[in-house]
Amino acid sequence: MSIATLSFAILLALSGQARAEITVDGKIDPAEWQGAQHVTDFRITQPLTGAPASQPTEAWILATPEGLAIAFKNVQPANVERTRQVIRRDEQAQVDRNNLMIDFGDGNTGYNFMVTSTDGINDAVITNENRFSTDWDGNWKHAASEDAEAWYVEMLIPWYIAPMAKGRDGKRTFRIYLDRVIGSTGERSAWPQASFERPRFLSDFTPIEVPVYNQSLVAITPYVSGLYDNVNGNGSFDTGADILWKPNGQFQLTATINPDFGQVESDDIVVNFSANETFFSDKRPFFTENQGPFEFTTPSDFSQLVYTRRVGGPADDNSGPGDITAAIKANGSFGKTKYGVLLADEADDVGRTFTAFRLSHDYEKQSVGMMLTEVDRPFFDRTARVFGVDQNWRPNEKLSIQNRLIFSDIDEGADANDPIGNNLSDSKTGDGFTTIIDYEMDHGWRQQLLGMHFSGDLEINDFGFLSRPNLNYGHYQVMKRITDLPKDSKYSSKDWRARISATYNDSGLNLSEQFRLSRQDQLKNGGSAYAQINVNTFGYDDRVLRGNGFVKIPSNFNAFIERSRPRKGDWEFYGNFGVSNYGVGDDSENGDRKLGWNTQFQPTYYINDSFSLYTILYAERTPQWTLWEGGNLLGTFDEHAQQLDFGVNWNIGNQHEIRVKMQALGLDATLRQAWRVQDDGTPLPSDDAIDDFSLSNLGFQVRYRWEYKPLSYLYVVYGRGGDLFNEFSEGSRDALRDSFDIRDSEQLVVKFTYRFEL
Repeated sequence: MSIATLSFAILLALSGQARAEITVDGKIDPAEWQGAQHVTDFRITQPLTGAPASQPTEAWILATPEGLAIAFKNVQPANVERTRQVIRRDEQAQVDRNNLMIDFGDGNTGYNFMVTSTDGINDAVITNENRFSTDWDGNWKHAASEDAEAWYVEMLIPWYIAPMAKGRDGKRTFRIYLDRVIGSTGERSAWPQASFERPRFLSDFTPIEVPVYNQSLVAITPYVSGLYDNVNGNGSFDTGADILWKPNGQFQLTATINPDFGQVESDDIVVNFSANETFFSDKRPFFTENQGPFEFTTPSDFSQLVYTRRVGGPADDNSGPGDITAAIKANGSFGKTKYGVLLADEADDVGRTFTAFRLSHDYEKQSVGMMLTEVDRPFFDRTARVFGVDQNWRPNEKLSIQNRLIFSDIDEGADANDPIGNNLSDSKTGDGFTTIIDYEMDHGWRQQLLGMHFSGDLEINDFGFLSRPNLNYGHYQVMKRITDLPKDSKYSSKDWRARISATYNDSGLNLSEQFRLSRQDQLKNGGSAYAQINVNTFGYDDRVLRGNGFVKIPSNFNAFIERSRPRKGDWEFYGNFGVSNYGVGDDSENGDRKLGWNTQFQPTYYINDSFSLYTILYAERTPQWTLWEGGNLLGTFDEHAQQLDFGVNWNIGNQHEIRVKMQALGLDATLRQAWRVQDDGTPLPSDDAIDDFSLSNLGFQVRYRWEYKPLSYLYVVYGRGGDLFNEFSEGSRDALRDSFDIRDSEQLVVKFTYRFEL
């Protein structure tokens, strides 16, 4: 080869390398995307027709040394309205958007990366085939642009973003899914033709083969925060750090030192007088980063073996939140076997120690895993261990089976705070299982069979979350999805569901037998509607008396309907309405059981695409609100509640955000009747004195957030709130008015985080 020829070959190779370097600017340069896999066969999955997309969509997939690059070209002519609303990170809104979802070879966990036409983003972890959690925030590149013909999105997902398969012979296999949503109509078109409305979603992704690239990452994110308490007139200062090390795609280590408990996030107001705990999600970076491998749901409501809000939650001696000294988490893989270890330790003599170990293996048609957790609680001389086995089995394309098996082992010694000093120890074990069988038939028909058992001695809430043990539940559900609707119909799909279910406790007590009928509608204007009615036979409530027996519940029904209309012009609307005649006692003993109701209306006004205001107007009446008063004593109250929410969302570009959030609640409860419950569950009217009461609650926050570089933030947060309980009735409107005077807490928080990447 001559020198000239060799020089030309080198120059050609160098020019090819230059073309392969992706500049993430939202502008698709054909030279940059040479050699990329080109995708054009997008099929409609909302509604789930499988027809070709109404608007042409193209995508490019290219593996580069810097990460997996994805580009979209979304043709959208002038007669199809474009949405240019700016959203904050992880906000759910009906806007034009693209989604990239990837299973990096785990088989159990996927990652969703969403970019809107205005470059807003959402990232989430996908578990249990179709369960999304937006608590996780990743560091990845994205950009969007538009012209008269189309709008465009580019993404670059670094190789260190998540655990992934090691690969063989220089190749690595992922499973991938791409989609495009038209905000003004709600149409979703995807490649491949997979849908999260089906029981199988993650396992229906398309496999792609890419060269093996690896990137290492060391990220240290220290924080400093200052808090001034304007009620007590004092302040505090705190500091800590999160550390992340990913030497390769098969191992990653995260640690945190003195994490805060998320003072810059606010939970919604919840009034809960029931025996069941309220679930809250976690926003602390350490507990959301790569938490997917530790997902072990029952699945039942929010039930799970690792509920990270326990760590740093209320201390066992009721002295306030637990003080987390440090926590560490490691996860990785050996071939198709994945593992994870989580350790967290709280300070002081009453501090708890949390441990979790996770192991799973992915086969061709199923995944099998186990989890072991342990919590040491020295204040109670208690050690709680929980062991679980989970299986997700996909025998064929139509059948999916999920199995969960759980065992708990509790060792509890003498209570050091027991004045009697019995010095007795106690050990007990419990068990539970869940089986869900989903079968997808032809022409939109589906069936589901679910069985669930939690023994009375099952205890997983030292580290996990279970709304209640002592439960046996089963249901059979048949579903029919209708998509072949007339062209002039305002609906794009209708989904009918009919269910029969039965709930018993472990003693064979009938808690409920129910028939449910529901319908979910998707409308061609991008909106949705839902309606449901439940008819319940006679049963018992074994929770309301807190272990002092059970109470008979007459047959009853409840119904609910909701409707949402996405933004059209300057307005967006949501509303719902529900009715119920739930209560205790026969009609002959209690007069007539009047119909209770609740309603909510939420209008949102957009001053412009970046600035919106919303209000939520909520009201309810429960004529026979049943509350435990101690022992076998119940009170039924005529309850009225009003809640007023107000908020402002101002997204200043994609880096600055100002958010105002206010929730004010007024509740009033007037006694209708006191009841003494007999041994057989019969409630008998009594003359016990029970006070009327009223409750006021306020939560108010103004928050400024500046993301001055990826995952580095400055927060300035003002918060005020509290609650007021009165042992007299004053009317829900007056109680609501009183809430605005509440000042139990008033704080100013400034928090600064900076992410160093090495």
